[in-house]
Amino acid sequence: MNYSFLSKAIDSAVVFKQFGTLLSINGPVIEATGCKVQHGELVKIVQPSSGNSIFAEVIGLREHKILLMPYNGIDGLCLESIVEPLGDFFSVPVGHKLLGRVIDPLGNALDDKGDIDVSQRRSSHGSSINPLNRKPITEMLSTGIKAIDIFTPIGKGQRVGIFAGSGVGKSTLLGMIAKFSVAEVIVIALIGERGREVGDFIRDNLGDEGLRKTVLVVATAAEPAVLRRQAAYTATAIAEWFRSEGQDVLLIMDSITRFAMAQREIGLAAGEPLGARGYPPSALSLLPPLVERAGNIYEQGSLSAVYTVLVEGDDFNEPISDHMRSVLDGHIILDRAIAARGQYPAIDILNSISRLAKFISDKDEISDAAFLRTLISNYQEAKDLIDLGLHKEGHNKVTDLAVKMKQSIDQLLQQTEYTICDRKELRKLVIEIIKKAKEFESANK
Repeated sequence: MNYSFLSKAIDSAVVFKQFGTLLSINGPVIEATGCKVQHGELVKIVQPSSGNSIFAEVIGLREHKILLMPYNGIDGLCLESIVEPLGDFFSVPVGHKLLGRVIDPLGNALDDKGDIDVSQRRSSHGSSINPLNRKPITEMLSTGIKAIDIFTPIGKGQRVGIFAGSGVGKSTLLGMIAKFSVAEVIVIALIGERGREVGDFIRDNLGDEGLRKTVLVVATAAEPAVLRRQAAYTATAIAEWFRSEGQDVLLIMDSITRFAMAQREIGLAAGEPLGARGYPPSALSLLPPLVERAGNIYEQGSLSAVYTVLVEGDDFNEPISDHMRSVLDGHIILDRAIAARGQYPAIDILNSISRLAKFISDKDEISDAAFLRTLISNYQEAKDLIDLGLHKEGHNKVTDLAVKMKQSIDQLLQQTEYTICDRKELRKLVIEIIKKAKEFESANK
């Protein structure tokens, strides 16, 4: 008789389960010992008196000590609490039933639509993509926003950043992208937002129309750092699943800066050394692997991504901003001065760029965008003279044309949060402005 199957069963059998105990509770970090775990593994901490339990994540291993950060409040824990290893890492519920729902980073429903019935789960950290399996980005993802589609077009599978300080219309712009984009599925991660802003964003910016094709993952500022960090991984994993189903997906993450801040809290609590502006090495090293999960894959759909970057003190060279520009395929800058004069979206055309524009736009679109950009640049260079009344017509024909076309270009770039402009309509508007500019040029020759 062949007993090999019995031998295998015995080798894989769990004879006993090893539990641990707590050593100390220091702020958000719990030290434990007495059980075998892996970095990133989930554990359950049981209160001996009540039997209640909370979940925690292993954030560090130091000699015989285990560093844990809980997903819930730590009230009621004591040194007699029991640590139970779960032997697994966090996985995300996925499925079409997530559409139109608002969930927390653990996949629990936050809205009033009942429990979410999904039968599939996916690793939240995903797996790296072989560079040779990435499909080229050749098709434009229309956002319905004129300033973006003309000057910084986004391709299906492209990753761009929206860089902005506070109060310059970032949330409104994100809501417009979510509502107006032609993407089949939108996955939005709101990380570290004020609780009031979450409801405002859904009601005022996203609306019922935008919510229908959207999965919203929310971790407010009141949540522990591990949950704020997990929100980014949960949203990305859900977006990856929809891509694997052959759909065109847009991932919007607001904001990648708060993801890095959450990792800063975790890293410092685990004893990492300080780096630039107080960010430990892990806060920056986690950004490229997360961003690299977006993109196109052969025989699947597309996963485009828009990450907002909160610029501290309007310093666009602070560590997170500088690092994100190096790993993204383009950046859109929102300018406080443009917002102050009432022009929305407050996009700084001259300092924004899409690295894939030439691959997703035709020659006429590229040429017309370059022409308009030249007019905007010339006006900006001569702005001080124009404001002082020192500009004299006839000295510089390009500047003369820029002055005459200033109002028309400003009207083109202006857009309310309720007005969508599809690609065909936008092309007509651009052609009309170019025609008008050419007529001015011909009249002044």
